[in-house]
Amino acid sequence: MFDIGWTELLVIGVVALIVVGPKDLPGMFRTLGRFTAKARGMAREFSRAMEDAADEAGVKDVAKDLKKMTSAKNLGLDTLKNAAKDFEKWDPLDTPEKSKGPATEALSKERAESAKKIRESAAQKASDRIAAEKIAAAKPATQKKPAAKKPSAKPAAKKAAAKPAGKKAVAKTPAKAAAKPAAKKPRAKKAAK
Repeated sequence: MFDIGWTELLVIGVVALIVVGPKDLPGMFRTLGRFTAKARGMAREFSRAMEDAADEAGVKDVAKDLKKMTSAKNLGLDTLKNAAKDFEKWDPLDTPEKSKGPATEALSKERAESAKKIRESAAQKASDRIAAEKIAAAKPATQKKPAAKKPSAKPAAKKAAAKPAGKKAVAKTPAKAAAKPAAKKPRAKKAAK
């Protein structure tokens, strides 16, 4: 409470011996002891009165309820701690043979079966493709039909653009002639003020 060490008590005792004197010093210590005992008793009585008042007001019950509501179990923190412990123990390189759970073994078997099906399907597709390529390569070149060329508008457009344009209008193709008037928009008339 007062944080007084042995050196301070020694100094106080020497000063009290000099000021009070050796004759009256035991009586003074006796009186000082009674005074400190009364002060401690009053402090104890005050703390008991405060505890009784708190009990009557129900503060202890509220404190208990508050502790229950904020406990780790009620907040779900214990589940979180367990999950964290499980995560710390988890090894991503752990093979199914090392794991002990039946769910893990069933899952690994299921994955192995699906991987096997995928490999078989991929092998079947590859062999079908190779067989189709062999059949296509075995056909003679005379049996193959050349692809029919579709006429495109690009060469005609290049020829028309290649001719020099004089004062006379160049004849336009019907598709361009039809597209030209559709592209023009009539001008909006300005309102007279």
